[in-house]
Amino acid sequence: MKKNKIIVIGGGYAGLRTVEHLAKNPQNDIMLLDKNPYHFMQTEVYDLIANEEDFAQVTVDLFTFCMGFDENVVFYKQDVTNIDFKNKKVITDVNRFSYDYLVLAVGSRTKFTSNVIGLRKYAHGIKALHRAMYFKQKFEMSLFKRVDDSGTTCNALNIIIAGGGLSGVEIAAQMASFSLDFYSSNNFLCRKLNIVIVNSGEHILKGIDENLVNKSAKRLKDLEIIIKNNRKVVEVTKTSVKLSCGEVMQMDFMIYAGGVEPNHLIYELDVDKNERGYVVSNQFLEIPNQENAFVIGDCTIIYDKNNEIIAPTADTAEQMADLCAKNIDNLINKKSLVAHKIKSRGVLIALGRGYAVSKIFGMYFSGYIAFMMKKAVERLYSKKLDNRSHKGCKKIFKD
Repeated sequence: MKKNKIIVIGGGYAGLRTVEHLAKNPQNDIMLLDKNPYHFMQTEVYDLIANEEDFAQVTVDLFTFCMGFDENVVFYKQDVTNIDFKNKKVITDVNRFSYDYLVLAVGSRTKFTSNVIGLRKYAHGIKALHRAMYFKQKFEMSLFKRVDDSGTTCNALNIIIAGGGLSGVEIAAQMASFSLDFYSSNNFLCRKLNIVIVNSGEHILKGIDENLVNKSAKRLKDLEIIIKNNRKVVEVTKTSVKLSCGEVMQMDFMIYAGGVEPNHLIYELDVDKNERGYVVSNQFLEIPNQENAFVIGDCTIIYDKNNEIIAPTADTAEQMADLCAKNIDNLINKKSLVAHKIKSRGVLIALGRGYAVSKIFGMYFSGYIAFMMKKAVERLYSKKLDNRSHKGCKKIFKD
């Protein structure tokens, strides 16, 4: 019987979930492609930066992950440069691969807007692991320098975070919480810390439930984080940030969490895109006018029944993957495709050590119980991937 050649491009939340489902059919030959050899759990980046976890705890090796399946899944560390949809071929920097079915799940990247002077040169994004690692090391060295200078000077550590969305808020809270505990528990003399969130909207966490916004704002205030709403960063230098209101703030380093754009591959593809450059998808998550090709995750935008954008969270990506795999299976078996009814099942916002706020299936939680809920979700996810990767390691090394 002829095998179904399926290529999944992108080893993020959506891509791995799709592979998990499709691998259950032994007639599927699945190839996963990614330029990185690891899956980066971006929902835990705040813990990585604040030294709660090391990089091994927020990554999964894609070689061993794919080896953890039966013989029908393979991973290639190759950068996809284009797709020939007409002839059903994926073009990488070293190969051309044919497919019967295609899943495009390349995600998004930090958008360093060109109209902000010095942004790309002096600010740090955290969506890519290497950028998060660099920032983590810089954060640690900044803390050490304050300790090393104690007794002679005590200059404040100034951290600017541009962007008041989920990433910016979670990172700010975790860094503040970690730093305050670090200084107090180790009895250091110099404890000056200034963390500022620069937010272009009227309030942080645009699009999030008002109750969660208010609780988050209160928590940030308790952590002595300053929020500057209705302002934008217009210029960045090595030691300062200038805002749209004319204010100039001194800074030791800056995280840019003010926007994302599709992965670089999307700009090379001859497919329908919206005004923001994201791939257009239909109700079945197909790429219009392209046979047997689907797009899921952060490189596309989907809408709910009220035509409102569904937030591009890990949960949304996994729901898209579930439906995508089902519709590929339906195509194989000549069944009707299923339209998406994806919606947010909940929001979990980490706000420093031992504290979070959440809304799960309409119920609100805050404090330590919400924190434990978020940790449980993260651990369950990582454990599942680790188990698959461990199985792959045993096959490779015959442990």
